[in-house]
Amino acid sequence: MAKFLSRTVDSLSSGPLGPVVRTVSAHPRLSAWLVLSLGMVILLVIEARDVGLLPGQWAALVGATVLVAGACVWIISWEDEDEVTAEALSEGQNED
Repeated sequence: MAKFLSRTVDSLSSGPLGPVVRTVSAHPRLSAWLVLSLGMVILLVIEARDVGLLPGQWAALVGATVLVAGACVWIISWEDEDEVTAEALSEGQNED
């Protein structure tokens, strides 16, 4: 499975989507925040379109939604940091 993903990313990187793939690879958390924010704002607009909100209320809701998406990505990234710390600890124990 890892080979397939590696070949797919390499193929996308060399094609017309190369700049996008390289940006996502270089900034995965920022990209995740952008995609999650976009999806959440789209859902917000679909669900609240008939409520009759004022422009200031829409701006506050969209801003809060983007911040919540950022908090979600940040919380999910804690697991990545734990894995890196565990790997560093296990490497340090193997050297002894």
